[in-house]
Amino acid sequence: MGTPAEAQTWPAKPLRAIAPTEAGSIADLVPRVVFEQLSRQLGQTIVVENRTGAGGTIAAAFVAKSDADGYTFLVHSNAHTIAPSLYPKLSYDPARDFAAVIPLGISPNVLVVSPAKGFTTVSDLVAAAKAKPGSLTFASVGIGTATHLSAERFRASAGIEAVHVPFRGGPQAITEVMAGRVDFFFGPVGLVLPHVREGKLVALAVNGAQRSAALPDVPATSSKSLMSQAVL
Repeated sequence: MGTPAEAQTWPAKPLRAIAPTEAGSIADLVPRVVFEQLSRQLGQTIVVENRTGAGGTIAAAFVAKSDADGYTFLVHSNAHTIAPSLYPKLSYDPARDFAAVIPLGISPNVLVVSPAKGFTTVSDLVAAAKAKPGSLTFASVGIGTATHLSAERFRASAGIEAVHVPFRGGPQAITEVMAGRVDFFFGPVGLVLPHVREGKLVALAVNGAQRSAALPDVPATSSKSLMSQAVL
């Protein structure tokens, strides 16, 4: 006769949260803030690990292959649902191999440039791009991420050409834009805001239908006035 097994109280050991971008990126900072509080409530350590690259698919594949015991979490962005459209040979299924738990937040992206570029409006940026097609570059935190697709949507709407320069995280992208080595970046508002306030970046537009409360003077990309500028 077998001995009845005693149910274990979860969590009985430390947990892991896998982030798809480098430390300091918005997809890294938000879970660290949330899990610090959650760790105290659960009475267990939650370790945030950064597994970067391939638009977040490296992190997702790692979690998909981990034991399904409730101790390994994936903290991702909307790039997780877009991945099958960009990577036809994924080793996992974003819907079948994961169970959604809870959204941690929503952040608009902000079109930013270096002050040294001399762009003060979207029309300035568009005019420069049209004057020399393909000469401008834009940063992202990986193919298929919101930072990438925001820039591509803007580029298509404005009818301009620009070269995509992907990075492993927001801090790298911001550094290159501030230095003027990359021309523009659609970065999460929480990540670019300190640099905008310090005058190290210029915010030209907020991606979305509404302005951001953090940048009330910066127009939204879907506004009619902005798009009329973009097609000049």
